Amino acid sequence: NLKIGCFIARYGKLESMENLGPQELRSVVTEVAGEAVNLGYRMGDAVHRWREQRAVAHGREPIVVPSEGYGRVATDTESGWVRILGRALYKTAAFEKLLHVVEGTEDTDNPTRGWRAFTTVAMSDVYVTILIAGHTFEVQTDRGGVLDVRLDLDLPAGMHKVIMYVPGSRAVETNVYIVPESQKIGVIVDVDDTVMVTMLPRPLVAAWNSFVLDEHARIPTPGMAVLMDRIHRAHPQAPFMYLSTGAWNITPTLRRFLTRNGYPRGTFLLTDWGPTPDRWFRSGSQHKVNSLKRLAQEFPQMQWILIGDDGQRDPDIYNGFAVRYPQNVAAIMIRNLTVGESVLASGRVWSDQRAQKMTNSPLWMEANDGHTLSRLLRERGLL
Repeated sequence: NLKIGCFIARYGKLESMENLGPQELRSVVTEVAGEAVNLGYRMGDAVHRWREQRAVAHGREPIVVPSEGYGRVATDTESGWVRILGRALYKTAAFEKLLHVVEGTEDTDNPTRGWRAFTTVAMSDVYVTILIAGHTFEVQTDRGGVLDVRLDLDLPAGMHKVIMYVPGSRAVETNVYIVPESQKIGVIVDVDDTVMVTMLPRPLVAAWNSFVLDEHARIPTPGMAVLMDRIHRAHPQAPFMYLSTGAWNITPTLRRFLTRNGYPRGTFLLTDWGPTPDRWFRSGSQHKVNSLKRLAQEFPQMQWILIGDDGQRDPDIYNGFAVRYPQNVAAIMIRNLTVGESVLASGRVWSDQRAQKMTNSPLWMEANDGHTLSRLLRERGLL
């Protein structure tokens, strides 16, 4: 504390350290840290604007990378709506190899490294034109090029085609799934170490898996594709939400991985990396908590099957959701990491007391693989 105080005093925050108590020092340190974060945020914005200007100067083609959205039919008390998701980018040379994923989900024999998805330049605050069911909307992306908007639109239940484009780009297609009002079961699935072995949050291992390995080398989690397929067969109209702390950059790679390994199609609920006005890094746990809360509010009649692993904070997050919205939880399914995976992922982070409480809950199921989880789900009458 004394060293920090001397540093602050040297740079004019304090003229003297005499009579400086711990509370005052903590307050000053917090202020300086906040200013540093805000400076990092502004510097990040400046770098992004510079990259965007260079992309325009070099004639980079704009493109929209779409994600599948979802929506709800109109009811007696609420009008229908759709949630549209996507990201507007300037193409880079490294991103060219991923373009076939933008236009479809076909596979390729050419190895594609994960780092290519992170070389794109986002189109900040650009207007995207959306065509759906004969209606046209113009909505704006955020500073990271992310398009995440809810539109008031009454559509019948089922799959509907969506066309999106930005000025100067080609039109791309995706779908939006309107959940029937009669559908009472939905599925929320974590991605890292649940459907795909990534060994998060160990930084070096995660970086190697995300940036260096080509996508064909990514390992599906044993039995999880079978579990998802059985749930989909038992509940063919159930919406699938793939909830991850991963960045929107991984959308093309993740879509192709899920398709290649036989996972049901669904909506990606990802986040954006980088500093915010008050944090150096976005909170992945908060992103998951907020997403779960939003789904509970959007579909109050829905009970969700929550699927995750015990390598990060999924047990705590799902348990918190079950406490706040018990009427919206059908089952909590936790895949136990192997000893090696648990060591690389820093082990379990939830308390033994919480674990004991949840183990005694009829909603709680845990196993080492998807096959065993399928049996447990069948015993509960959900398969």
